[in-house]
Amino acid sequence: MSKWKSAIIDADRNKDWKDRLKTSIRQVQWSESLQLIVDKILDDEQLNVTDGCNLFETKNLNELGHLANLHKIAMFGNNAYFNSNVHINQTNICVLACRFCAFRRGPKASDAYALSIDSYLSELEKYSSYVNEVHSVGGLHPEWDVDHYCSLFKRIKEEHPHVSIKALTAVEIKHLSQVSSLSITETLSKLQDAGLTSLPGGGAEILDDGVRNIICNGKESSQEYLDIHEAAHDIGLPSNCTMLFGTIETAKQRIEHMIQLRDLGAKTNGFQCFVPYPFLPDSTRLPMAQLSTGQEILRVIAISRIMLDSIPHIKAYRMNIGDSMAELALQYGADDIDGTVKQESIMHLAGSKTPLNYGVNQLAKLVTRSGNTPIKRNTTYTEFEEFVPAKEPRRLPVV
Repeated sequence: MSKWKSAIIDADRNKDWKDRLKTSIRQVQWSESLQLIVDKILDDEQLNVTDGCNLFETKNLNELGHLANLHKIAMFGNNAYFNSNVHINQTNICVLACRFCAFRRGPKASDAYALSIDSYLSELEKYSSYVNEVHSVGGLHPEWDVDHYCSLFKRIKEEHPHVSIKALTAVEIKHLSQVSSLSITETLSKLQDAGLTSLPGGGAEILDDGVRNIICNGKESSQEYLDIHEAAHDIGLPSNCTMLFGTIETAKQRIEHMIQLRDLGAKTNGFQCFVPYPFLPDSTRLPMAQLSTGQEILRVIAISRIMLDSIPHIKAYRMNIGDSMAELALQYGADDIDGTVKQESIMHLAGSKTPLNYGVNQLAKLVTRSGNTPIKRNTTYTEFEEFVPAKEPRRLPVV
């Protein structure tokens, strides 16, 4: 199997991807509505809010997906990425009570938990022989400060030095800085010194404070989310970014969200992956929300790829959208499906039915079925190897 490396700023993206894209889109006869977008791309003109809203109004979803897929091919060819990771949610106790969250518990709830460092390490021990990343996000525990997480991260690096640590959303960083009486940069620097590899992108929801005041009142503001990620990028911590769609936001607010992330990505080169995922509704948490259809999920993923030229990767987050939709999304502009995960609480408590027992062979087969080449990566998109799934033994016919 071939292996290679990439600079963290490139994240395996072809350096001449814009020229490749122009060559490919010139060879297609586009509808009138998309031709206006294509012309701007050919003229190196950045797409604006009106352009993004027009993409949401484009009637031919397959044509939109084709344009997004040409973006993806220009950037990465037929490669589609995954890694070997495990999710460990360190606590579900949270001082906030966001309306969309099915994970959070108050400290007196019968099913509230807070893993001790030893318990966390015992959980990681179950998976460490075949994962290279631990992904940890959780509630805002009222008693844990930055030193608690520094102790945890140091223990992880001592006992499992091959495992990278992707942990703590922006609101968790804000909470730790407050309870520790440190600046955001001081908090991030201490965590980085202790072993933190990168930040996940969770908590962006929609970067519109009117929406946030309804669905996640008390969380960091839109600007604080951006400022915390910028501070991480400034000290060399790359991060992902996300968008929760299908609550109460408009198409225009989705586009404005993307553009804010795109602009920060262009400034810092610190965002590596954008993860759009639909709200999984029930009848109690946010009853005014609407379930996103499969077509809407694919449309959002395609538009994300077209709009976000400063962010290399677009993730079809299979824990949220399921395997079948993730496989389709790899033909609509997405190039990443996350990883093996192994255990996960936040999405599954919200209603996800995606299997958690997948290994790298099953992920590779999912990628292959989509017409792409499976590429196993590390956390920061700097190390890669083409992964050939093992052949299944031939089954003899039943007589």
